[in-house]
Amino acid sequence: MIACPGCATLYASINPRCPRCDFAPTNLNGIAAWAPELSETGGGFKAEYFGPLVQIEPKSFWFQARNQLIIWALETYFPKLASFLELGCGTGFVLSGVSQAFPQARLVGSEIFAAGLTFAAARVPTASLVQMDARRVPYVEEFDVAAAFDVIEHIDEDELVLQNLHHAIRAGGGLLITVPQHQWLWSATDDHACHQRRYSAADLHAKIRNAGFDILRSTSFVSLLLPAMLVSRRQARTEETFDPLAEFEISRTLNEVLRAVLAVERQLIRRGVNFSLGGSRLVIARKTPLTAPLDHSSLAEDRSDR
Repeated sequence: MIACPGCATLYASINPRCPRCDFAPTNLNGIAAWAPELSETGGGFKAEYFGPLVQIEPKSFWFQARNQLIIWALETYFPKLASFLELGCGTGFVLSGVSQAFPQARLVGSEIFAAGLTFAAARVPTASLVQMDARRVPYVEEFDVAAAFDVIEHIDEDELVLQNLHHAIRAGGGLLITVPQHQWLWSATDDHACHQRRYSAADLHAKIRNAGFDILRSTSFVSLLLPAMLVSRRQARTEETFDPLAEFEISRTLNEVLRAVLAVERQLIRRGVNFSLGGSRLVIARKTPLTAPLDHSSLAEDRSDR
């Protein structure tokens, strides 16, 4: 279902426009845009990074390892996945992996920057892509699983985003979240990535539970590489000139070694090991009922204020 941003009427998502007020998302080069005013100037990220990321992601041990962990989590906890929403899908790298693992599922990827969606459309032609502000999600009980991978740390209103994900998920559906972890790892890398915060497990868990989810599994990852990561981040913190892409520009041999280390880590996670420390954290959760009904009129009011 869609909660119309214009009048708050609920209507089927297959309808192109609201049957009550005739509101429809803007057509942005063939993509439905729910927040077109932010399609080029949306905050929280630098759109010029999308181009380099498209080249880096398929080769990088980190992006590959994260994808494999995400697919394992979906196959293990939500094996009957039929519909999936990814907030902040970027260039579509994760979405392409989900598409291969669940070829029959309906996939929707959202991104505030239109530039990212251009790359995602080429990568995952079978997915539906929308331009959308994660703070104003129009979907209501629409998806089996919704996810945000290294997204909410970019947004001041992270708790609002988690509440929006709760609204978008069907009863009993799932949530997947990955975030950077440990504030003591903060460095120039986080500044250039436009992060608002690095999370502690306690803080992230509290926010996810407050949004209406039961946590099924939570573990750090990039844990076995944490000492090397700590050294790298301390160097980045003190360097006068900083290249945000430098940490991905490593030799093929080192990339393979790091990939192998994270493969060992992934096997340990599969066997039930939950790491307390690590560069990132994965949380798998399930939606619980709201204690009060969603006030859809707030969506329309919020849109009128912007």
